[in-house]
Amino acid sequence: MATIDLTVADFEQTVKQDGIVLVDFWAEWCGPCRNFAPVFEQASEDHPEITFAKVDTDAERELSGALQISSIPTLMAFRDGILVFSQPGALPAPALKQVIDAVEALDMDEVREKVQAQSQG
Repeated sequence: MATIDLTVADFEQTVKQDGIVLVDFWAEWCGPCRNFAPVFEQASEDHPEITFAKVDTDAERELSGALQISSIPTLMAFRDGILVFSQPGALPAPALKQVIDAVEALDMDEVREKVQAQSQG
């Protein structure tokens, strides 16, 4: 599956869906972003069951600001609508695979309990 481009109009709808959504925040002028792009694209081919999305931080300044993106590239992982990973910096392919494996292995019942406990605390 190829990556999809997200805008402020479709971001929330996309990340709130069931399953895993990985979002790469990038900009054309960013060297590390350009280095990470083929790694991200290859992972999208290797994991067709996962939604791989990109947000151009220059074009989507409002969205980037709302999500407090201060360094690019930044990778966010959502699972079943919950943000479970966020980290700035270009990842090499083995590190991206580790992130994907870790997100796939999450016990989402446990994650939902922690989110609920935090929102009540």
